[in-house]
Amino acid sequence: MADWVTISALATAGGTLVLAVATFSSVRSANRAARAAERSLLAGLRPVLMPSRLEDPAQKVSFYDQHWVKIEGGRAAFEVGPNAVYLVIGLRNAGSGIAVLHGWHFSPERLSGTDPPDSKEFRRLTRDIYVPAGDTGFWPGAFRDPNEPLYAVARDAATTAKPVTIDLLYGDHEGGQRMISRFGLSPTPGGTWLAVVARHWNLDRPNPR
Repeated sequence: MADWVTISALATAGGTLVLAVATFSSVRSANRAARAAERSLLAGLRPVLMPSRLEDPAQKVSFYDQHWVKIEGGRAAFEVGPNAVYLVIGLRNAGSGIAVLHGWHFSPERLSGTDPPDSKEFRRLTRDIYVPAGDTGFWPGAFRDPNEPLYAVARDAATTAKPVTIDLLYGDHEGGQRMISRFGLSPTPGGTWLAVVARHWNLDRPNPR
């Protein structure tokens, strides 16, 4: 004679197992969909900074001491003033989100394949700089303290037209997706400076290489 109590218990257990498997699959599928949606959202916010193009309009950049710098498309500036050494790079945001500049790091030589500086070593900007997606902008930096060792190094590099490297730290307007882009500044025979980009590093997600 059938043991209906045992059969009922087994049926209940089987139904519970099927429900658990279905729930697990549903949650896993939902998690995958959520991750895909998050990646899509982040991609829409992601900035990528490049030098401005040669055909881009000229930009006039002001410093708080009323020093003005004009740079043509694809150019940079490296100037020595009475009380400061000024640097400017014309930028274009090739990404799909607004770029918010956080800081910069100066190297008095041409760098390429070396690792980027630690994010704690970057100098903060004295004002907020935003570069719109698909549009142009600029980065300004200056050495103002004559007692700082890098002041004399930067001044000598500018006056002798020596190539230098600028690492820029930036992210999206939500404060995430931080990146470091490495720019090289090189003098031209005409007395101007060209800007080129050498490397990009992601700080908050895996690098593409």
